[in-house]
Amino acid sequence: MSISGCFLILFLLFHMSMNIVAIFSGEAYDAICAFLGANWYALAGTLVLAAGVLVHIIYAIWLTLQNRKARGNVRYAVTAQEEGVSWSSKNMLVLGFIVLGGLLIHLWNFWSKMQLVEIMGGHEVTLCNGDIVSPTDGSALIQYTFGQWYFVVIYLVWLAALWFHLTHGVWSMFQTTGWANALWYPRLKCIANIVATIIFLCFAAVVVVFFLRSFGCASGICI
Repeated sequence: MSISGCFLILFLLFHMSMNIVAIFSGEAYDAICAFLGANWYALAGTLVLAAGVLVHIIYAIWLTLQNRKARGNVRYAVTAQEEGVSWSSKNMLVLGFIVLGGLLIHLWNFWSKMQLVEIMGGHEVTLCNGDIVSPTDGSALIQYTFGQWYFVVIYLVWLAALWFHLTHGVWSMFQTTGWANALWYPRLKCIANIVATIIFLCFAAVVVVFFLRSFGCASGICI
C-alpha cells in the first residue's frame, strides 16, 4: 500500500509539473504531449501506472475489510475525537473512491482523446463544440474542458478530495515504512500537508487559469 502510494505521489508530482507548463506555453505543452503519445516508452509507463493504481485500490479495499473484520460486529459510540486522529484518516476509502471517480472522468476527458486515439490509429478528435483537434493538441483540450463550468466544479471537488487523501497518505506512507518516530512524526505531518497543498494548488491553478481564459475570450478579452 505504501509503495504503490509513493509511486502514485511521484507520478502526481510529474503530472503536475507537466500541466503547469500549459499555463505558460501551449506549444511547449503540446510538444510534451507528442513526446508522451503512443510511443513504446509512454505505453509502457501507462501500463505500469495502471498497475500501480490497481494495486493501490485492491490493497485499500482489502485493508479496510481486514480492519472491519478485526473489529467484529460490535460498534462503539464515539463521544470524543481521538487526539491526533484526522478526519481524512478515518475516511480514506471514501476519499479514495471520490479520487477514483475523478480519475475516470479525467481519463475520459483527456486520455481517451489523446493516447487512446493514437493507439487506435486516429489523427484527429472532434469535440462536442464541433472543433477538430489533433490528439497531441493537449492545450486545446485543456482549454475546451475547462471552458465548461461544470468540469471546473467537478475537478476542484476532485482535487479537494485528493488533498485530504494526500494529507494523511503521505505521512502514513513514511510511518508504515518505519521512518516515523517521536522526532519526525510532526515533521512528516507538516511535509505531508506541504506536498498535498502544492499538488492541489498547481493542478487547481491550471483549472482556474484556463477557465478564466475561456471566460475572458467569451467576453472578447483573450489573455
